Amino acid sequence: MNEITNKMRKIAGEILQKGEASVVIGWEKGTFWYLSPPAFIDKVEDVDRLVWDDFCHNNLSKYLVDFKYKEEKVAIFVKGCDSRAFNRLLQDKQIEREKVILIGIPCPGLKDQDQAKTLGKEGDIPKAEKCLECKYPNPLVYDYYLGEKEELDEVAATKEAPNYSDVEAIEAMSPDERYEFWTKQYDRCIRCYACRNVCPACNCRECVFDQTCVGWIGKANNSSENQFFALTRAMHVAGRCIECGECERACPMDIPIMLLNKKIIKDINELFGEYDAGIDVDSKLPLGHFDKSDPEEFM
Repeated sequence: MNEITNKMRKIAGEILQKGEASVVIGWEKGTFWYLSPPAFIDKVEDVDRLVWDDFCHNNLSKYLVDFKYKEEKVAIFVKGCDSRAFNRLLQDKQIEREKVILIGIPCPGLKDQDQAKTLGKEGDIPKAEKCLECKYPNPLVYDYYLGEKEELDEVAATKEAPNYSDVEAIEAMSPDERYEFWTKQYDRCIRCYACRNVCPACNCRECVFDQTCVGWIGKANNSSENQFFALTRAMHVAGRCIECGECERACPMDIPIMLLNKKIIKDINELFGEYDAGIDVDSKLPLGHFDKSDPEEFM
């Protein structure tokens, strides 16, 4: 058992024992050794279920939107991406800061679950794709921190420029080639909505794609409907995506969803200046306000 797991169980037990929160949201071991799904702990005797390992992928802030906990105080463990998601939910006014206790965990980068399944416990399991370019591995906001504070400044000082080589490869294609590429990707889509359901930026109380009377999207699973869904969702999270990569990880059809998200992030940075969603709660969204200096080539 690692040190962080011990600290998690200790602080969760104390919070529940004192009645500071009615539930603690963390991770526990799943059916397989390479799975560590979310755990909802509301009894002190259950804190030993909590773990911290290489497979604690789920962004826990998403679960704060759940109506079940709206009237209760909740404690959650947050990695860097979870904390960015928390800030996004605050900006969207989906949660109230005083009702949540944040317990920060330093994240060294998690392992690829699919590779773990293939290589086994003794294999040299690579990092998850979404962790390779993570700019904020440690929590940006917290009430308790389970690591060494020096780590926060060290990571901030070594932050590298984003790598958009994969996006640039798509941009270099002709329009017909790009259309063929994305058509092949979304022809595989089964519209299970896993990407939407796991995304912290997808937090509308009623999703347009769940409405049956307005006719925004048909029930048929075909190329045009799938592409409409993908583009609508991508634009919905434009300027709000916190790059946690959960959409792509949750996709059962291995569609490169983050490639589309990164393209939009790249464009926003070029048009409006560098912007990382979920960093500053008080910052204005690049697509949420108007500035006289905004480029207007389209007019």
